Parts: sequence; C-alpha cells; structure tokens
Amino acid sequence: MSHKRRVHDAIVGVLVTVGVALGHYVSAHWYLLPAVIGVTLIQSGLTGFCPVYFALDRLLPSEGATDPSSCCAK
Repeated sequence: MSHKRRVHDAIVGVLVTVGVALGHYVSAHWYLLPAVIGVTLIQSGLTGFCPVYFALDRLLPSEGATDPSSCCAK
C-alpha cells in the first residue's frame, strides 16, 4: 500500500473517530463531521477528486522522486 494511501486512511479514520466521540460526549452536532466525510468519500468515488489527496500531493513528495527539490516545483 502506498505511503499517501496510508496517510489518507489515517487522516480520514482519525477525523471520523473524533467526530463520533465528540458527537457522543459533547454535542450531537459533531455527528456532522463524519457525515460530511462520508459524503466527500462518495463524491470522491464518483468524480475522482479527493481534497485530502489534493493536499497530500502538495505536501508529500511523489513516490519514487529521489531529488527533494523536484517535489511541487513548477
């Protein structure tokens, strides 16, 4: 499994878990967080655009890049 995929899964997992925990212990309004993430995952599956992958592409070097200056250089 690629590094970006593992980071993506970790970010989404943490946000869903935190949203459910806050919804249970703080306020039911926090259940909107995992709901929005679910809608975003459906949208990502249909369109191919994922905001988390978009951010990771900007922040993490591409896999197989050996020169650190080659990341995100335009």
